[in-house]
Amino acid sequence: MYIPILGSLALAINTILEKIILKKREMSIKKYQTLGFLGIIIAMLPIIYFFWKISSEAFTLKNIFIFLLVIIFSVIANFLYYYSLKKEKVSKLESARILEPFLTILLSIIFSFIFGEILYEKNFKIIIPAIIATLALVFSQVRKHHLRFNKYFITAIFASFFFALELVTSRLILDFYSPVTFYFLRCISIFLISFAVFRPKLSGLEKKTYGKILLIGAIYRMVIYYGYLIYGIIFTTLMITLGPILVYAFAWIFLKDKPRLREIIAFLIILACILYVILT
Repeated sequence: MYIPILGSLALAINTILEKIILKKREMSIKKYQTLGFLGIIIAMLPIIYFFWKISSEAFTLKNIFIFLLVIIFSVIANFLYYYSLKKEKVSKLESARILEPFLTILLSIIFSFIFGEILYEKNFKIIIPAIIATLALVFSQVRKHHLRFNKYFITAIFASFFFALELVTSRLILDFYSPVTFYFLRCISIFLISFAVFRPKLSGLEKKTYGKILLIGAIYRMVIYYGYLIYGIIFTTLMITLGPILVYAFAWIFLKDKPRLREIIAFLIILACILYVILT
């Protein structure tokens, strides 16, 4: 149980640190995405030797193709997420980001029809909670009888979808790696693609900014992958939903980012829908 809970705490800490770094004028989205994954790679170098594990099945053409899909989904998801986080308040984005666990469960059910129930659990009690969660999300953005889904909020929703797609697709090949190995190879791939495409200038920042970047990311995804292998997708997703609650608290304490009552209510409704889907 402590593994997914640790993931929730890591998620909350990462979100606040990322917002603090991205607020800096000299930190572009392209630079941060490239530096962020470079930082994770450096942070993992001392431990990757001890946890390296990859089976020969990972090198089949089909599984290489799936791995490449995971990387593409992750590059898109991270860029969209950083784009929204740089410009929008953390508290406002959480009602969009909380959709990621819900979308993960939904995609897991869809994948169960395609790839079977050995890797993906199946649960049919999801349509009504999905409608309620969607209406709650709309409610959170109503302003004087009209909707205001700004581009950053919409971008965060798309980011949640691609993160969910990445995680569920990853489950197809996770058995062929240790979680640490899989995450390390994922991060190297994303770094190389980001550096090749964005060509950012990586120098010119304060030393403490580089230090903060090294702290971000390494724990969270490894915990997620271990959770998927040990507890399954749905139970791990349940525990990770604790993360956004901590994000709200940390944003209020460290960023003075107080959420509106409407956003808190919508967040709690969406969270209740996710818990209902998972627990029933």
